[in-house]
Formats: sequence, C-alpha cells, structure tokens
Amino acid sequence: MFSAIARVFRTPDLRRKIAFTLAIIALYRFGAHVPAPFVDFPNVQECLRQSSGTEGLLSLVNLFSGGALLQLSIFALGVMPYITATIIVQLLRVVIPHFETLYKEGQAGQAKLTQYTRYLTIALALLQSTTLVTVARSGQLFGTTGIPECDQLLTNDVWWAQLLMIITMTAGTGLIMWFAELVTERGIGNGMSLLIFTSIAAQFPVSMWAIWQSKGFEVFLLVLAVGIIVVALVVFVEQSQRRIPVQYAKRMVGRRTYGGTNTYIPIKVNMAGVVPVIFASSLLYIPALIAQFNQPQAGQDVPGWVTWINLYLVKGDHPLYMILYFLLIVGFTYFYVAITFNPVEVADNMKKYGGFIPGIRAGRPTAEYLDYVLTRITLPGSIYLGLIALLPLIALATVGANQNFPFGGASILIIVGVGLETVKQIDAQLQQRHYEGLLR
Repeated sequence: MFSAIARVFRTPDLRRKIAFTLAIIALYRFGAHVPAPFVDFPNVQECLRQSSGTEGLLSLVNLFSGGALLQLSIFALGVMPYITATIIVQLLRVVIPHFETLYKEGQAGQAKLTQYTRYLTIALALLQSTTLVTVARSGQLFGTTGIPECDQLLTNDVWWAQLLMIITMTAGTGLIMWFAELVTERGIGNGMSLLIFTSIAAQFPVSMWAIWQSKGFEVFLLVLAVGIIVVALVVFVEQSQRRIPVQYAKRMVGRRTYGGTNTYIPIKVNMAGVVPVIFASSLLYIPALIAQFNQPQAGQDVPGWVTWINLYLVKGDHPLYMILYFLLIVGFTYFYVAITFNPVEVADNMKKYGGFIPGIRAGRPTAEYLDYVLTRITLPGSIYLGLIALLPLIALATVGANQNFPFGGASILIIVGVGLETVKQIDAQLQQRHYEGLLR
C-alpha cells in the first residue's frame, strides 16, 4: 500500500495534478472564511459560538458550503446552486424533449446541457443570495436565539450595500464553478465532487470536537466506533450491485467477425445516490419556512398550525418528523431511479447491437425484466438511504449533536462515494504509467 502511494508521488505528471488539486482546494477553503462586504464579522462569530446553528435546509446548505453560509462569506452559497441546477436540468430531460435530444447527441449535446446548467446556476445563486441577505438582515439567520448580536449581522443595510453583497456571493458561486472545472481538466478529475468532499470533510473535526466537549471522551469514542462501522457498511452497500448477464450475437461484416462477447449490466443497490436525501430535506423545510414568515406580532396569539409545525417539523428530533423523512426518502428514491434509468431505452440499445439477456427475449420482455429487477433492488436501496439519513436525527435526540453529525445523512454518503471514485481515478491514471495500480 505504502509503495503504491510512493509511486503516485514519484510520477511527475500525477504529482503535478495532485498538487494543482490541493492548491485549488486551499483557495476554496480560504474563500469560505473571507466575509462578504458589510458583514459584521465579530457578531457573526459570536452567534456561531453561542448558537447551535440552524435546522432543515439551511443546515444542509451550510454543510455543503463547509460552514461558509453561516459566516456570510464570499463563498457562502458553496456548491448548492450548482447541485440544484444539475438536478433540475436532469429532471427537465423528462419534460422537455429538446433536452433529451441534446443528451443523446453525445459530446456536443452534453456541452450544450452543461452551458444551460451554468446559466441556471447563476440564476439560482442570485435568488439564493438575495434570500440569504434578506434573512441575515431580518436577524433570523440563526433562528430565534435571543442573542443580541444575531440581530445585527450587517454593518450597513441600505439597498446598495445589500446589492453589493448579492453580487459578491453570486460571483463567488461562479468562481467555485470555475475552480471545479479547472480541477476536472487539469487536476485528478471530478472537480465539483471534490469541492463538496472538501466542504463536508472540513466540518468533521468541528462536529467531533463539539461531541467531545459536550458529552465527554467516552461518548466521543462510542461515536467514533459507530462511525467506523457505518463507514464500512456504506462502502459495502455503495459497491454492491446486481450484474445482469448480457450476450452479443456474432456478426459477419466482410471477412471479420464482430460480437460474440459476454458482458453484464451493473445495477447498483443505491442507484439514486444522495439526491433523495436532498429532496426530502428540502421538502420538509418548506413548512418550517412558511411558519417562520408567519410569526405573529408582539401581543398577538400564535396560530395553532404554526405551533404544530414548530413542535413537530422544525427541530428534527420528533418521531413524526423522522417517519415523514424516512417515507419521503423511500418515495423519492423510486422516483429518481425511474427517471435516471430507462429500461425501455436500455432494451432498445441492446436489441440494436444484437445483445440479449440469456433466457429473455429481446425487446419488450427484456425491458419488463429490467424493470422487474430494478423495482426490487431499489427497495433495499431506499431503506438503506432512509436509515443512513436518520442517523443524524437519532444522534440529535440521543447524543445531543447537531444535524451536521458527521457519520450519517448526506455527509457520509458523499464522503464515501467521492472518496471511492477519487481513489479509482488515481488508480486508473497510475495504471497508464505502471503495470500496477493503487488498488489490488
């Protein structure tokens, strides 16, 4: 293992790529701590010190930004606008035929879709930065904490100062996109995924230190042991797949024989990735957001529905919230898998190139068989996603950790997934230059 790592750094080209990637990551983390214009940095730090952060969607966005959101930095929005834009463009392929046509055109069509994703990212960044500045100006960024500093997060709240903050945060999102593309082209690949990985990994020491301080060394060791077990289970499930055998008939073209090979279609247990968790978190945050903007004035009674939402659907440690969260993740997993994997299209492509599943007729029976397998393998995958996503909420109710609990939810899925993919990419690049790769 150590000799393989040494070979990585002895290879000049690979060493330059890793150094370039680390330099971009350092710039990204530096920008996450540079405050935006007209932000009262001491007050923000005091609020961060005295409060436990926020719940719901803001907690998820803060996690993906590496803590930059609650610091109101120039990279406050992080990669969340790009993630949202990518998901929207992917879903629009089902609704807009032109997008599906571009997707099937190959590299040229993919470049066009990428351009649409960039435009949508900037539009979403404008919308989200406007919302963030408005919430910070109203003093509700950290919730109703009762801390005086949290009501004075901005040094100047005139319209032109807010406009400059919005432009700065939107430009920060554009800069992050550029960083990600540079890492993809000149680094070790998967630029946006690596930046998300960096943001989440940066929160791990803070979360673990908070558990140590609040619950003691014994609970810290227990959480660490549970975390190691969870990581091992997540690696096992993420690597698990159902391999459907496919055979290709032999064809004679002139004097040459084509086909006659055996391969397989890999169907992963977790084909949806982390997207259902993001969907469910966003949907459950909507009632809390509506209730937040319907708080009564001084002297007025709180409406019953606002009290019910604040009691059951805000903090996340109530059993009703956990049940709804779990069911939404299961439902969104089936929905997203149905959109991203089309059995009819796969069956048509196999039929076009002379491929067939042994014992299954080509065409419609193949599509029905693939749908049968996909439906049943998605069930354990959706239950697995729901249980992993509930870990931070269980930790919130038992250990007292916040929703950025490191060993669960979206964080552990992204950390493990991106880590495995990055190691595979380094291994592939190492095998191009040596007979032995990083993995054995």
